[in-house]
Amino acid sequence: MIRKILKWAGILLAGIIVAAICVYSYIAFSMKARMNKTYVFDQETIEIPADSATIARGRHLVAIKGCLDCHGEHLEGKVMNDDGPVGRLVARNLTRGKGGLPADYDVANWLTALRHGVDQDGKPLLFMPSHETTLLSQQDVTALIAYCRQVQPTDHVLPENDLGPVALVMSYLGKMPLLSVEKIDHNKPMIARADSTEGIGQGKYLAVSCTGCHRDNFKGGEPLAPGFPPVPDITAAGHVGKWTKAQFITTLTTGKTPEGHMLKNEDMPWKMTAQYTRTELSSLYDYLQSIQ
Repeated sequence: MIRKILKWAGILLAGIIVAAICVYSYIAFSMKARMNKTYVFDQETIEIPADSATIARGRHLVAIKGCLDCHGEHLEGKVMNDDGPVGRLVARNLTRGKGGLPADYDVANWLTALRHGVDQDGKPLLFMPSHETTLLSQQDVTALIAYCRQVQPTDHVLPENDLGPVALVMSYLGKMPLLSVEKIDHNKPMIARADSTEGIGQGKYLAVSCTGCHRDNFKGGEPLAPGFPPVPDITAAGHVGKWTKAQFITTLTTGKTPEGHMLKNEDMPWKMTAQYTRTELSSLYDYLQSIQ
């Protein structure tokens, strides 16, 4: 009797293993097909000035949009993660140095990356938040490109992305933002200029950068990846919404919450939000407070 039970248990276990292998094989095949799909979009171009005000605006945007967190302090690129289960995630070298952008990388290529989430060959950019940068105003896109194009070349050759099973499965389930190209309304035109007046309008424009973690409704939810903490609700209905404006600004510039908890920058990038102006943080608070 025991031998028969063990036999059927072994058969059941083998069946489960085979089924898991088949499911994973399907997911891996599907994800790799999506990652290798070629997209074609109409080429756009805009004039990119090189005046000091535009460069300064671009420098500020690079700081507050998380570009430095992923691509490095000098935009030289870096390996963001490299372990077996998740795999190797790489942010490319954006300079003209060895291992960086090719000599023929022009304004149209920058626009295709920022507005559509694909590279020069029409292949999807992985983990590039183009679904956020596509919502930047033309004025800010211009400034961002202007700044990046004048950064000093850095020689830094990086390996290719090599996603592990965790990244593939979570991306397939929509739990990791792998393919921004699939999330973009590619027919949406750029607005000419964003609201720069302190208040809800400016806050709404800035809050796009928060959606990658806190979701489109800013209500947070499940952890972004295994080992990460749950994402908090930052609207007026959540715990963060109970903070005063002064407490909100202090937390986003020092990393220390009103309760005395020190945030880990890898969980909540306060070193990035510390680069916002006080007016921008005030506007962000006003907008989040307007959401129940």
